[in-house]
Amino acid sequence: MDVKTILQYVLALFMVAAGVNHFLKPRMYMRIMPPYLPWHRELVLLSGVAEVLLGIFLLVPATTRLAAWGLGALLVAVFPANIHMARHPEQFRKIPRQLLWARLPLQVVLIAWALWYA
Repeated sequence: MDVKTILQYVLALFMVAAGVNHFLKPRMYMRIMPPYLPWHRELVLLSGVAEVLLGIFLLVPATTRLAAWGLGALLVAVFPANIHMARHPEQFRKIPRQLLWARLPLQVVLIAWALWYA
């Protein structure tokens, strides 16, 4: 198995685990939602479903490309939550301020990683 395929499985596992976590700890994800977005709980659950399904579909050869594009789009869609966290560190005192800002370029890496399979 080559490195790209191994990393594909790692990304898929990461996305499925993150998606499942939306159902295990929905309040945590609702806290990071920017206040201007409506339906926090529904959006958290919807993004959890999307992460699980896209993570699984990333491993199915017939759907890999579509799943990769979907993951890229999903990661762009949730980027405002990361920006919100970085701009309002007082709301997330348990997370070091530097880590809140470090998440922003990390999100770009995750988007590029997903699109590698498109």
